Amino acid sequence: MRNLPPPAWLKTFEAAARLGGFTAAADELGLTPAAVSQQVRALEARLGYPLFRRLPRGVELTELGQSYLPAVRRAFDELASATAGLFGVTGGRPLVLRAPPSFMALCLAPLVAQFRAAHPGIPVRLCSATWAETAPEGGIDVDIRYGDGRWPVEDARRLSAPGSVLVCPPGMAFGPDPLAAVAPLLGRAVHIIGCESFWDGFAAAHGIDPAAVGRGVSTDSSLAALEMVAAGLGVALISPDLTAPFARAGRVTVAPGLTLDHAQAHYVLLPAQGAPRPEALLFRDWLLDAFTD
Repeated sequence: MRNLPPPAWLKTFEAAARLGGFTAAADELGLTPAAVSQQVRALEARLGYPLFRRLPRGVELTELGQSYLPAVRRAFDELASATAGLFGVTGGRPLVLRAPPSFMALCLAPLVAQFRAAHPGIPVRLCSATWAETAPEGGIDVDIRYGDGRWPVEDARRLSAPGSVLVCPPGMAFGPDPLAAVAPLLGRAVHIIGCESFWDGFAAAHGIDPAAVGRGVSTDSSLAALEMVAAGLGVALISPDLTAPFARAGRVTVAPGLTLDHAQAHYVLLPAQGAPRPEALLFRDWLLDAFTD
């Protein structure tokens, strides 16, 4: 195989690097710590360079080990994803996806229908969590979160563009001065809990008196905010990926040029602990492609 090291050695290297020790890797792989150490040493001898520093407690990657690990991981991930995509999965356990309710309803549910059509052999279960920190961690294969991407996981991929757009009632005409057109509606601004500071940032970015922004209605759901705007209640600042289905259907209009730049966006994450399931890798890559198209 092009003079590559044995795959078993590479798998042992990846597990030891991910888990931070030979004993933990041995437990995951069903080997003895001595066997893990022997395979790592054999790999290092084959490559001609040390991959780990042996410490009194555990191990840490050398600079070369840190550089080599992502390539090894990608190779195994691509193989697992291709295997699941071509041959399906065994065991029948559903692929468990977790996402905020608004993203699930507006973006994920239609895409899951497409994924199931392409991969009917992979059962899927959706569960929602308004706040990721309060949801149970066990059994989640793919996690979608809204934030700045700084979570204690190694693999968080951004799905959508960061920032927010100003969402207005349907059929609204903006004319040559969109800010003047929306000014009468700012007193009926809908606030999304957890993102209240967005309105202060929007006012500062567009030279608006913060006192002109109303404080009467708030919700913890972007979907509910969109429904209120569609009913003519007022305006809201919402991420463009959630706004798109409503805008396409003509249920809301997006104010041209009136956006807010910030770091918040939707991200797809794989579990922080343990190797991801092949079908999770397949879905993650499929979802990234769907948002790229």
